Amino acid sequence: MSSLPRRIFKETQKLITEPPPGISATPHEDNLRHFKVIITGPATSPYENGIFNLELFLPDNYPMVPPKVRFLTKIYHPNIDRLGRICLDILKDKWSPALQIRTVLLSIQALLSSPNPDDPLANDVAEHWKKDENGAIAKAREWTQTHAK
Repeated sequence: MSSLPRRIFKETQKLITEPPPGISATPHEDNLRHFKVIITGPATSPYENGIFNLELFLPDNYPMVPPKVRFLTKIYHPNIDRLGRICLDILKDKWSPALQIRTVLLSIQALLSSPNPDDPLANDVAEHWKKDENGAIAKAREWTQTHAK
């Protein structure tokens, strides 16, 4: 851990000792900038009871640049594409070095509660969401049952 910048060390310690509700982030033993993340689908969302695996990587110039995060578990969501990439402002142009790994993970969890089909990454899913929200939510639930267990 000594080669890690103090900030990353402190953020990692806090994530392990005080994990946000429904989120766990554990650094890989061989690369402490690479995290295995598990996010539980928020209650009352189509992703409720789902266990979603993500990977998070801190680039060398973190915190000046955002972490790289992607879903490894398949998910039906307008802001997450087939490759698991996430459309979230703080992972792009709204990033600030004041934000932390914890903030990013909480924001991703919040995105599961409130999909935004008007800023999509998966256009087909967003179209489905706009045309038939109930149908899209049902499909998101079905994918959660199938893939996020």
